[in-house]
Amino acid sequence: MSHYSLGYWQDKAANLQIEGRAFIDGHYLPAADGQTFQCISPIDGSTLTQVASCGPADADLAVASARRAFEAGVWSRMAPAARKAVMIRFAELIDQHAEELALLETLDMGKPISDALYVDVALAAQALRWNGEAIDKVYDEVAPTPHDQLGLVTREPVGVVAAIVPWNFPLMMASWKLGPALATGNSIILKPSEKSPLTAIRVAQLAVDAGIPKGVLNVLPGYGHTVGKALALHMDVETLVFTGSTRVAKQLMVYAGESNMKRIWLEAGGKSPNIVFADAPNLAEAAESAAAAIAFNQGEVCTAGSRLLVERGVKESFLPLLLEALAQWKPGHPLDPETKVGALVDSQQLDTVLKYIEAGHAQGAKLLAGGKRTLEETGGVFVQPTVFDGVSNAMKIAQEEIFGPVLSVIEFDTFDEAIAIANDTPYGLAAAVWTSDIGKAHRAAKALRAGSVWVNQYDGGDMTAPFGGFKQSGNGRDKSLHAFDKYTELKATWIKL
Repeated sequence: MSHYSLGYWQDKAANLQIEGRAFIDGHYLPAADGQTFQCISPIDGSTLTQVASCGPADADLAVASARRAFEAGVWSRMAPAARKAVMIRFAELIDQHAEELALLETLDMGKPISDALYVDVALAAQALRWNGEAIDKVYDEVAPTPHDQLGLVTREPVGVVAAIVPWNFPLMMASWKLGPALATGNSIILKPSEKSPLTAIRVAQLAVDAGIPKGVLNVLPGYGHTVGKALALHMDVETLVFTGSTRVAKQLMVYAGESNMKRIWLEAGGKSPNIVFADAPNLAEAAESAAAAIAFNQGEVCTAGSRLLVERGVKESFLPLLLEALAQWKPGHPLDPETKVGALVDSQQLDTVLKYIEAGHAQGAKLLAGGKRTLEETGGVFVQPTVFDGVSNAMKIAQEEIFGPVLSVIEFDTFDEAIAIANDTPYGLAAAVWTSDIGKAHRAAKALRAGSVWVNQYDGGDMTAPFGGFKQSGNGRDKSLHAFDKYTELKATWIKL
C-alpha cells in the first residue's frame, strides 16, 4: 500500500500504546509479586515498556482460571459451529489490528515491517480462521461392531493446555498453537518468549472482544526458568506444546515426567539441507531461493536452509549466482518497508551468531560474504548475511543450529553422498531438493529424514500441510487437521444393544 513509508511507521510507533501486563481470567494484571523486566527494542536499544515477569503464583492463578472455564463448559461444550464463528471473528479482529500488531512485532524483535505485516500477522489470522473453519467438519467414528454392539470413537478436548512459543515468529507460532487448541475446546495459557511478549499480550484482549469466554485464553509473559518451568511442572496442565530450542525441549520432557505425565508436543531445532543437483531446472532461481532460505527473518528460522549442498559439477557456476542473490539481502531499518533484513532479536543472539562465525574461520571454512556486525551506529543489533565455502559437515557451523544468517556451502559428488550428508545431523525438520528428474526428486524425498521436503522451491506448503520434525527436531505436528491430534484425547465408548 502506497502510504507506507519509514516516516509513516515511525509516526505510528511514536503514538503506540503498549500493554505489558499479564492477562488472566479476562483482565490485565501485574505479576503477583510485582516483578517486571525491560522490553528492549533491538532496532536501537531503546526501552519499549516494562513487562510483567510472571512466576509460579501467576501460573497457579492462570491454570485455575483456565480450569474453571473448562469445567464450566462455556467454551469446551460450545457447539463446534458456534466456536467456529468466534474463531473467525478473532481472525477478523487480528486483520483489523494488523498494523498495530505488525508494529509491535517489529519494535519488539527487529524483523522487517513488511514481513511482520504481510507474513506474520496475515498468516496468524489465517491459522485461526482455518482451524475455526475446519472444526465443524471433523467427524468422529463408529467402529465396525457385531450387530448387537455399538462402538463409538470420539475426540474430546484434553483440558488445560500450556503453550510456550518462541521469539522469531511470535504471533504466528502462537496462532499455530491457539488455532487447533481453541477450535477443539481447550483452555490455554500462552507463555510468549521474554524476548518478544508484546503481540501475545495484545491479542489476549482481542480474543475476549471476539467472544472467547474469560479464562479460556490467558497470557503469562516471563522467563522460561520461572513461569515456563512452573507451567511445565504444573499438576493441572494436561498438555504442554512448545516451539523453541532442542535443549529446552529436552528439559520440558523431563518436567513432564517429573510431574503428571502431561502430554508433551515439541517443535525444536533444525539444520536443514538445501540440495542443488547439477540437473536443477534453473540455477539462478535455486540461488535466489537459497539466499532467501538463509537471510529471510535474519536467519532466525527453525527451517532455515543453513546447509547448502551443491553438486561439484555446477558449484563453480552456482556460487556467483548465490552471492549476487544474497547481495539483495541487506540489513536496514526494520521500519522501512523496503528493508529485507532487520535486526537480530537482541545482543545475546548477536554474540551467539558472531561466535559461530569465529568458529567457521577457526575450523578452516572460507568466508565468501558478510561475517561482520553492521549498522552499529544505530544502537541496534544487525549482522551481515554470511556465506562460508569449503565447509565439511563435521564442522561446528554445519552441525549446530546458529539461528542467524550464516550459510554453510558443502560440496558433493553423487546422489547417495548428498543424502548421507543431508541426514548426518541430529535434526530432521526440513529439506529441499533441486532437480529436473522426477524420479530423483521422489527418491530423495523418501530418503531424506525430515518432516517437510520441498522440491524445486524452499519453504513450500500452507495451512493444509502438517509441519514438524523427525529426530531431535521434535514430535507431533502443527498445521493441517493432524494438529488436532495434539489437543484431543480419543475415547472409545462400547454399548451393548
